Amino acid sequence: MSFCLETYLQQSEDYEVLLAKSGFKECAKIINEKAEKVFYVNPGDKVLGARLIGIPPIPVGICPSKGTIIISYTKPCHGTAAIEIPVKNEDIESIKEIAIKK
Repeated sequence: MSFCLETYLQQSEDYEVLLAKSGFKECAKIINEKAEKVFYVNPGDKVLGARLIGIPPIPVGICPSKGTIIISYTKPCHGTAAIEIPVKNEDIESIKEIAIKK
């Protein structure tokens, strides 16, 4: 996806915050609980145009039935949040391509 995730979150209401003002471990737990399938990426890997940071390996939740992904997103001074974002199938495929074997 070629857009700025920060701008998307500021301008769209088409996402859900599952957990806010939290830490990496708490967000990883929510992702593992809520997602249909979980893939793991390395810190610094780009997902939806944003480089993910966190404690490796970083979980990315996939919910194909809803057409969404769940990622942790860190914003300075606000902490880390677990957000669910609608995506296209090609975005899900690109996550699968960068996924690491855990």
